[in-house]
Amino acid sequence: MADFKLKGNPFHTNGDLPAVGSDAPAISLTKIDLSETTNSDYAGKRVVLNIFPSIDTPTCALSVKRFNQEANGLDNTAVLCVSRDLPFAQKRFCGGEGLDNVISASDFRSGEFGRTYGVQIEDGPLAGLLARSVVVIDENGKVVHTELVAETADEPNYDAALAALK
Repeated sequence: MADFKLKGNPFHTNGDLPAVGSDAPAISLTKIDLSETTNSDYAGKRVVLNIFPSIDTPTCALSVKRFNQEANGLDNTAVLCVSRDLPFAQKRFCGGEGLDNVISASDFRSGEFGRTYGVQIEDGPLAGLLARSVVVIDENGKVVHTELVAETADEPNYDAALAALK
């Protein structure tokens, strides 16, 4: 169980992020066209998982926009923006903002991603959603960077995530 804050109030996740150096856990998420996406779709690529509670909150929207901007200059890298939002909401947001360098992916069907990656929020007003986090996976499927953002209202450390790709 990991701790984070929401507007200064402490809350908890169901576990811990995968350890740096470990194999990335399995991914099975739903894209905006309702198709499934898994680790095998990104074999041989680097992957940035931008994980957040909901696309319809200001900080989450900022992180998706920023990673979309950064993804434009990243070679052999897929950026997945992961939440429990319905794919329809993700599509509405990304389409309305013209964001096409990131892949929106939802954990709404099973919630297995949130539990496996240790980012499912266990208590408080956001219980059941995903805690703001970043996981970077190299082209060999190894975790090379993780961050559970200490204060949910804050953006992730983009520079640290991008540095892990070098």
